[in-house]
Amino acid sequence: MDILEKLMRVYFISDERPHITVNKSICQSCSSKECLYVCPAQRYTMEAEGIQFVADGCLECGACRISCKSGAITWNYPRGGFGVRFRLG
Repeated sequence: MDILEKLMRVYFISDERPHITVNKSICQSCSSKECLYVCPAQRYTMEAEGIQFVADGCLECGACRISCKSGAITWNYPRGGFGVRFRLG
């Protein structure tokens, strides 16, 4: 099973309260914007109003929080019953 087949087995239970928040005022002063490149699920995008994050589809790896040197990203575990679900096989 290749990586794309494995990713197709992942599903998500969305929560109205995202487990990641982005402080956009801090983001504006960031020149490197690592979060755009390190997220394996590509949940961060650059829009006219700045960096946008969509929690649906997040793999909960924490790469964005680790890569953000400015501390603009706050990452918490999703509430019980929500978030990513990995199916083995």
